[in-house]
Amino acid sequence: MTDRSKNKMFDFVVIGGGILGMSTAWQLQQKYPGRSVLVIEKESSAAQHQTGHNSGVIHAGVYYKPGSLKAKFCREGNVATKAFCREHDIAFDECGKLLVATNSVELERMQGLVGRCAENGIEIAVLDEQQLKQREPNITGVGAIFVPSTGIVDYTRISARMGELIEEAGGTVMFNTRVTAFEEFVDRITVFTTSGRIQAKYVVSCAGLQSDRMAELMGMEPDFRIIPFRGEYFLLGEQHNDIVNHLIYPIPDPDLPFLGVHLTRMIDGTVTVGPNAVVAFKREGYKKTEISLKDSFEMLTYPGMIKLLCKHFKASMAELKNSISKSGYLKLVQKYCPKLEKEDMKPYPAGIRAQAVSRNGDIVDDFLFMNTSRALAVCNAPSPAATSAIPIGNHIVEKLSELVTD
Repeated sequence: MTDRSKNKMFDFVVIGGGILGMSTAWQLQQKYPGRSVLVIEKESSAAQHQTGHNSGVIHAGVYYKPGSLKAKFCREGNVATKAFCREHDIAFDECGKLLVATNSVELERMQGLVGRCAENGIEIAVLDEQQLKQREPNITGVGAIFVPSTGIVDYTRISARMGELIEEAGGTVMFNTRVTAFEEFVDRITVFTTSGRIQAKYVVSCAGLQSDRMAELMGMEPDFRIIPFRGEYFLLGEQHNDIVNHLIYPIPDPDLPFLGVHLTRMIDGTVTVGPNAVVAFKREGYKKTEISLKDSFEMLTYPGMIKLLCKHFKASMAELKNSISKSGYLKLVQKYCPKLEKEDMKPYPAGIRAQAVSRNGDIVDDFLFMNTSRALAVCNAPSPAATSAIPIGNHIVEKLSELVTD
């Protein structure tokens, strides 16, 4: 950005160059043609954190509470993501997903998911053991739900294309710039950054792993804390690239907040195993050895974190054990794919999930937004946020339109 641009008054400044930030900025341009839009990202390119470290699944919305923003946006986002890919020649594969029950308890839970799919308007097929084996010879189970609309894509590529569209429409994307403070006035907001002061009429924060801190900088008082959970993956050897025809998910335990370890066909033709969910001691710490004293202190002294661990102590210890022992991790996969062995699982980059947790230790289960008179912050946007990025961006634009007076 030039010195002259730094002194310019932008109509809209979006903080965060992940898929939510890019989607929001792109749709602001469509809602307000001719208005100036700036995206600020602290990394050197788009989608360096949650967007670029997920499994690339285009979710259908099976699990989410009917009537929730997650259920609504995921269903809409499934369609919108594929439409965007078709329009901009981005590869995706509507390969479908199988949720596999391996015992009678999971089969009973599966029936609950069948009902939820009906409530959420999701097309499915219920398979018996023989039908499952016909679709997936290498998968073992007593029944399954087939979700045909689930797909896979590269969300980094989508984010990059949105960034290109923003710039083609006259917007600006500024990388290598960290936001350090805000000062809100009646008619503007001053954004203090490592590249200088920037003036904006309105600001949107899509800061992901830093969303609670950014909300506080904006003068909001969030009643939650972002807790980072590292999701660790393995890559199957090349000889197993055709081991499954669809994405393979376990039937989740409704008492636990995450979905369990699954087999994911990636858009590049490989297959990954994962993720688990272990507490990370650095918000952007993708390696087990990465620790931030600041992040760890804030997390371990937060009352909600202690209460969360107490509620899910047994599951947390199991996740930690499986993080340390590949054998434990493998057993989770062998429940439905007994063919795999330990030597089949190769190292693969982990991801970090930004999960908002309330002071009473509850997982914030839906997308969450806060605002001042000139700023709006996305406070909680875990999975399926990437799938839902286009409708979330539209929702942000509509909420912001209630604030826009000039």
